[in-house]
Amino acid sequence: MTAVARIRKSVLSLALPVTVSSLLQRAEGIVAVFLVGGLGAGPIAAVGLGQLLVFIGTTLLSGLSVGANVLVAQLWGARRIQDAGEAAAHLVGLSLIASVLLALAGVAGNRLAMTALGAESDLITQAVPYSTVIFLVIPFTILIQVLSSILQGTGNTKTPMYALIGVNVLHILVAYPLVYGKWGAPAWGIQGAAWAVGIAESTGAAYLLWSCRKILARSTALRLDLIHSAWRIGAPVSGERVVQQAGIMLYTKIVLIYGTVSYAAHQVGLSIESFSFLPGYGFAIAAATMVGQSIGAGKYVRAKLENWEANRLAVAGMAAMGIIFFFFPYALMRGFTQDDAVIQLGTQFLRIVAVMQIPLALTMVLAGSLRGAGDTRFIMWATTAGMWGVRVPLAFLFGVWLQLGVFYVWTAMIADWTIRMALLLWRYQSEHWRQIQVIR
Repeated sequence: MTAVARIRKSVLSLALPVTVSSLLQRAEGIVAVFLVGGLGAGPIAAVGLGQLLVFIGTTLLSGLSVGANVLVAQLWGARRIQDAGEAAAHLVGLSLIASVLLALAGVAGNRLAMTALGAESDLITQAVPYSTVIFLVIPFTILIQVLSSILQGTGNTKTPMYALIGVNVLHILVAYPLVYGKWGAPAWGIQGAAWAVGIAESTGAAYLLWSCRKILARSTALRLDLIHSAWRIGAPVSGERVVQQAGIMLYTKIVLIYGTVSYAAHQVGLSIESFSFLPGYGFAIAAATMVGQSIGAGKYVRAKLENWEANRLAVAGMAAMGIIFFFFPYALMRGFTQDDAVIQLGTQFLRIVAVMQIPLALTMVLAGSLRGAGDTRFIMWATTAGMWGVRVPLAFLFGVWLQLGVFYVWTAMIADWTIRMALLLWRYQSEHWRQIQVIR
């Protein structure tokens, strides 16, 4: 077997479980939208709005999971197992403290945030109970992300997959009766879907914590060196996600100008499009893990081969998804809702996202490789350029100034991801990432 074939096999062995895990992680939100689809466009939009706010909240702590993955991967590659375990334990503790604070802030401010987005009062009334429960269970959500990243950093991508299989099966079993009052359960509507998430994710977090018991290592003192390394990796990641989500909030506000039906189509379309993220995200995590371990071991040539192989495989997978989105949008939308107005707009949305699958694939994997090398600051600037230099201005131009249809607002996403792809490709080819020192 050639070196490239071995690398391809390694990339696939890491990426496939992560792809499944990513599918399962997104499935909770997708299932929630699917389950409440029978209740009408209002509940769909309410769940989508609540999920948006919670997702924005969790992005504030996204640096913890990425920092855990990169730091553990590089220490693991350098065979510094004790340091990797101590770093993991420190990050788990930090994630618990930070996520509890985030949960309290989210419960207190969710209504205000929805009002700031410009949501209609009826939509806010439906969305607040759902988002309140989801904010309360955020500590379990964050813990699942951080513990999964720790395991992935060691090269173990299967255990997080098994955990998320259990989470999703439990979520479906609990959510359906709680939403519609089946099997003797109360009919709680969209709030029932939220409580199902809490039950499922608390169980998954407990399983992953037990699975990490042999990795987590106690430290006799606070390891400021490890915390500082995690901060240098994770802070730009959190900054990047804040920049991204702040842009998405403004972008969503522009979409909401077109009314509840347009936002419902937007939300269902995003739920369907999220399936295309799966191979890209899987190969991005595989690239981050393998590149991180190779750099920790000082194998820079191997790191480059791993990056390009991951890119090639991601492009193939996401291009195939783009073909499906472009030619079969009606069938996909019909699987989520029977509302003809939502379906009509949603088919336009899916054809737009079909066009951007290749630049999106390259952006995701290049960002994963650069994160594995610790070059997270540049990714933050590339995200800023794409979101705030391209997507938001174009959406404002088309939607607010020229008052064109929502179709034109959606096309701004294509330009955004194309610019990000070009910037990250230039950065990777410059090989500046080889000069970054994450561990000492």
